[in-house]
Amino acid sequence: MKLSIIAVGQKVPDWAQTAYDDYAKRFPPELKLELKAVKTEPRASKTLDTLLAAERVRIEGAISRGSRVVALDERGTAVTTMALAEKLKGWQLAGDDVAIVIGGPDGLEAGFKRAAHERIRLSDLTLPHAMVRVLLAEQLYRAWSITINHPYHRE
Repeated sequence: MKLSIIAVGQKVPDWAQTAYDDYAKRFPPELKLELKAVKTEPRASKTLDTLLAAERVRIEGAISRGSRVVALDERGTAVTTMALAEKLKGWQLAGDDVAIVIGGPDGLEAGFKRAAHERIRLSDLTLPHAMVRVLLAEQLYRAWSITINHPYHRE
């Protein structure tokens, strides 16, 4: 199974890339985590609908065919770490590749969110995009550690 994080926005601070890389390398070969960054649409004199539609095309181009699509959305279902571990276990049992999508500064296009298999939110707080990449990678690693009773997650 492959877990892909599709993130709108290509430039992140070095600390965020270092932290993301640290978590990504911890995953076992049978559960590879990869990050695919897609370009943010330039904002100059374009409508919001036009911007989001252009980003949607890039996002969809980065998602592997047949993947289960999970959109991060502030209005999505809140998940606990334990619930995320259960989701991860289910995805693994189904054998599906999973693409978790982080929108750009203006979020995700409404039609894309409706078409996603799931919509979840990581927090009730508004987080910087670079922090979301790190938090998501850490929580996915923690969820995996729970599924195998690894000592990383201690209750």
